[in-house]
Amino acid sequence: LVNNAGINIRGPIEELTLEQFRKVNSINTDGVWLCTRAVVPHMKSRKYGKIVNIASTNAFRPQPHQASYTAAKHGVLGLTRAAAIDYGPLGIRVNAISPGGIDTPMLRNAMERRGRDPQDVANRLSLIGRFGTPEEIAAAALWLCSDASSYTMGHALAVDAGYLAR
Repeated sequence: LVNNAGINIRGPIEELTLEQFRKVNSINTDGVWLCTRAVVPHMKSRKYGKIVNIASTNAFRPQPHQASYTAAKHGVLGLTRAAAIDYGPLGIRVNAISPGGIDTPMLRNAMERRGRDPQDVANRLSLIGRFGTPEEIAAAALWLCSDASSYTMGHALAVDAGYLAR
């Protein structure tokens, strides 16, 4: 299972409505919980399974005016670690990926709405001056689901071109 969901409603905490905060958390965190809850019984019966949750570098380094998104992605990391503890001994490996700036419609739309130059943003979010690709995140998910990562559990793998190293 790869849990990959993400929306963001930007704004200072005092300007966000409870409805907006709940919407972001419902999609980003509750969705991970619901999908995990649905597959775990099947994985437990086989004593085998792999779950990869897509978190964000925001869970480690929050960005301004992204409180709801940051809280939701912190929740994804908490769910990842709790599920790894609960289900790792049963043969189910649970990990997360924390993408940095990935070239997606969500990122492109945010840059456009805010009038940001994509190259300036790429330079700020990456040590190599470019955005990552969805394929690079998929490759990390495939690795986490492979036998090559059999000793990796409860981990948040940053795929961020060194953003968190700064």
